[in-house]
Amino acid sequence: MKIREIKQGEAAALVELIKEVEKQSKYMLLEPGERTSGAQELESRIIEMKKVGNSTVFVAEEGKELIGYLMAIGGTAKRNKHCVYLVTGILDEYRGSGIGTELFKHLEEWRRGTEIERLELTVVTLNEAGIRLYKKMGFVIEGTKRKSLCINGEFVDEYYMSRIF
Repeated sequence: MKIREIKQGEAAALVELIKEVEKQSKYMLLEPGERTSGAQELESRIIEMKKVGNSTVFVAEEGKELIGYLMAIGGTAKRNKHCVYLVTGILDEYRGSGIGTELFKHLEEWRRGTEIERLELTVVTLNEAGIRLYKKMGFVIEGTKRKSLCINGEFVDEYYMSRIF
């Protein structure tokens, strides 16, 4: 298994990975089939991310297959360029095998070369494995977004978590 930053031209593979993770996970924002953006839009976004310096995408790769990702989406205003919002996903069969930890370690190495001072994310309060990973990586719960999502007709809360440097 290898962790690396995404390369131009890999947007189609990343879109397919994201769609598969959305099918497998009950805790992602979008439900299966709800994603409308495609490879062309994501490719443009990846190119733009490379230009701004406070955004990137890391992928986990097994052989030639993408099996996980961590998107770091930096703030766009002067006042929040030091903040990065994170979105992560790993295929079911690879969860619990240390890939999330490795993705976050690579993110930390990348962050050292930037002016980023804050990493932030949201996580469904029922997602115990995700919360364990984020706490292990130094994140703390800042608050609760009540009735933040509606999953299978039930309202669920999310934790707002951050790591400050």
